[in-house]
Amino acid sequence: MNASWPRARGVPAAHALIRCHPRDFEVSEELGFELSGEGEHVFLYLQKRELNSMELLQRLAALSGVPERDIGLSGLKDRNAITRQWFSVGMAGRQEPDWRALETGGDVQLLRRDRHSRKLRRGVHRANRFRLLLRDISGERADLERRLQQAREQGAPNYFGEQRFGRDGATLEQARRWAAGGGRRLTRAKRSLYLSALRAFLFNTALAARVEAGTWDTLCEGDVCILHGTRSLFACEQVDADLLARAAAGDVHPGLPLWGRGAPPAPRGRAPHPPAALAEHLGLCEFLEREGLELSWRPARLLADDFCWQFCDDGALQLDFALGAGAYATALLAEIVRFEQGRIQQYTQQDKQQGT
Repeated sequence: MNASWPRARGVPAAHALIRCHPRDFEVSEELGFELSGEGEHVFLYLQKRELNSMELLQRLAALSGVPERDIGLSGLKDRNAITRQWFSVGMAGRQEPDWRALETGGDVQLLRRDRHSRKLRRGVHRANRFRLLLRDISGERADLERRLQQAREQGAPNYFGEQRFGRDGATLEQARRWAAGGGRRLTRAKRSLYLSALRAFLFNTALAARVEAGTWDTLCEGDVCILHGTRSLFACEQVDADLLARAAAGDVHPGLPLWGRGAPPAPRGRAPHPPAALAEHLGLCEFLEREGLELSWRPARLLADDFCWQFCDDGALQLDFALGAGAYATALLAEIVRFEQGRIQQYTQQDKQQGT
């Protein structure tokens, strides 16, 4: 769905296929804090392929006998990829199972086990490290290389990726029908899914307006500012040369709302109001408030760390970089190349033996 949102630098000239094989899209979660080595929560660092995070969580529940609500994870990872992520399992008063039993199907590997005193919560990990392989590249090489440089130096609009909206936007459409119908009672999981899709749509809509105005990577009067790599916020009462320089250097980003109830960090307690870009969606904003969501903020810009690339002998392009928690690799990729989903190839026996 990223392709439907305006790009900061226009439509790329080059085209490529992604995810032709799960190993073409690798993600490794970086926890960002030390585990204590003791406590009632077992932390497992698991590698999975052709399996989504919630399916793996269900396997953990079945193996351990622990209710799903007592199993924590920090983020959801793609099915059509090789991903490494942390889970916590609350084992208070329970005998720990043999976690190696998770490996019997060949699609999961146990990489590390530890203990900690607290459950793993959503969004607490520091970053995700990506290795992407783009295949069947066509188009203008000079434009591709220029865009790689720009993405490394200037970042990209921090759109939510297509995963948040479902295949062909199906989850978003279902969520909008649910909201239009008054928010009938749903399962906890589906309600959370729909609310997340609605908030992401509103955020992307507001961000698209900033992209079209050319202000997605700089500060405007009245903005909420977010310090890079932190959750620290402050109100931009007046834009001055110092703030503009900090924004240009990537030290501070404009923040856009993840809509809900509450007041922004504005001077004199200014009442919250949706950005002008959301004027057509005030009903959705009000619905999210009625559903009890709290107002929060997300940077309008993403910056990749350790971003590097190389062209392979077979013509493929390999990208390596890290993004903060919540940022989507496809949002960065959309500024570099026009991409389509490749056909996932079947694993060979060698692949399975190597665990790749």
